Amino acid sequence: MPYNLVKSFLNIKILMSLTQSKEVNSLSKRYSTHIERRITRTVMVGDVAIGSDYPVRVQSMINEDTMDVENAYLAIKRLHDVGCEIVRLTVPSLAHAKAVGDIKAKLLENNINTPLVADVHHNGMKIAMEVAKHVDKVRINPGLFVFEKSDPTRTEYTDEEFETIKQTILKRFTPLVEVLKAENKALRIGVNHGSLSERMLFTYGDTPLGMTESAMEFVKICDELDFHNIIISMKASRAPVMMAAYRMIADRLDSEGYNYPLHLGVTEAGDGDYGRIKSTAGIGTLLAEGLGDTIRVSLTEAPEKEIPVCYSILQSLGLRKTMVEYISCPSCGRTLFNLEEVVDKVRNATSHLTGLDIAIMGCIVNGPGEMADADYGYVGKGKGTIALYRRKEEIKRVPEDEGVNALIQLIKDDGKWIDP
Repeated sequence: MPYNLVKSFLNIKILMSLTQSKEVNSLSKRYSTHIERRITRTVMVGDVAIGSDYPVRVQSMINEDTMDVENAYLAIKRLHDVGCEIVRLTVPSLAHAKAVGDIKAKLLENNINTPLVADVHHNGMKIAMEVAKHVDKVRINPGLFVFEKSDPTRTEYTDEEFETIKQTILKRFTPLVEVLKAENKALRIGVNHGSLSERMLFTYGDTPLGMTESAMEFVKICDELDFHNIIISMKASRAPVMMAAYRMIADRLDSEGYNYPLHLGVTEAGDGDYGRIKSTAGIGTLLAEGLGDTIRVSLTEAPEKEIPVCYSILQSLGLRKTMVEYISCPSCGRTLFNLEEVVDKVRNATSHLTGLDIAIMGCIVNGPGEMADADYGYVGKGKGTIALYRRKEEIKRVPEDEGVNALIQLIKDDGKWIDP
C-alpha cells in the first residue's frame, strides 16, 4: 500500500478514535451521578464564602419591620438557630438603615455573627450608603434603581435615551460601588421578572432576555469601576421563566468572562406543599445542572420554615450533608409491620444526628439491595422480627418491639451517636 494511502488511513482511524472518545466523554458527563458545578469566583459575605469552591449556601429574609430592633434581632436569631447562613432584611428608609446598625450591634453582643444583607429599592442611594456601614452585602434591584416615569404615549426608547439613563445610573451607582469596594463588601444585583424597568420592557419585552440585559447593564458598570464582589439573582414567580433567565445569564456571563456566583430562588412561591414543590422544581433543576451558589426558598410562612426545605433540596442532590438521610420503601402487601409508624419512631429517635444514611425497609425481598448504600438498615424479616444491618452486613435479629432501641445501640456501639 502506498505511503500516502497508509498515512490517510491511519489519520482516519485516529480521527475516529478521537471522535469516539469525545462521544464517550460527553455521554459520561451527561449521565454522571456527580454534579459538576459552574466554576465561579469566590465572593465573601461577611465570613461566609460564596462560590463554586464552597458549599451552596442557605439564606432567608426576616418579615419584621427593621425599625423594630428587638423583634428584628429575635427573628434573625431564630433563623441563625435553625442553620440559616445569611439573613436579608428590608431597608425602605434612612431611619431603617440606621436601625440596622443597632440590630447588628445586638447580634454581636450575643455572639451571633450571621452576615446581613440590606434590601434597597426605589432611588435609595442615601439609604444604601448609610446601610452599607452596617451590613455585609447590599442588594439592589436594577429595575427600580433609577425611577423611570411611565409615559403612556411612548412606543420606544431611542439610543440617546438609553445612554442618558445609563449615565444617570452610573452617576448614582458609583458612590455605592466605591464604598463597597473600599470596605470589601458584596453587592447582589437582584433582577426580578415582575419589576423590570420600562425601557427594558419596551426594548426586550417581559422576557428572560430583558432580565439578562438588565443584569448585564449593572455588571458592566461594576466592571468599569473594577468592582467584582458581585452575586447575581434572576428571580421570577414562574419556575420556567426563572430557569430560562438563570441559564441565559450564566451563558452570557461565562461568554463575556464574568464568573460571578448565582443566587437561586423562585420568588413568591406561595405556601404549603405547592410552595415547596414549586421552589424545588426551579432551584433543584438548576442545581442539578451545576448552576447556583446560594439559595433561598421564598415561602408565605415563617422564614425559619424555609431553611429545612433548602437543606432538603441540597441533600437530595448530594450537594450538602446536613441531616440524616432516611431511605424507606413505599410499603406493600409483603410488609409485616406498620412502616409509617416505624419510620416516625426511627426519625424521632435519630433526626438530631448528622451525616448518616438510615434505611427502613418493609421486607427482605428488596431491602438489602435497595439499602446497600445506607450506613444502617432496619428490615422486616418475618412477622414480629427485625434484622439490623451495618451497610450490607446483617448484624442481628431482634423482636419488632425492640427494633428502634437496638438500632440506637448499634449506632452507639459504632461511636456515631451523639445525645440530642
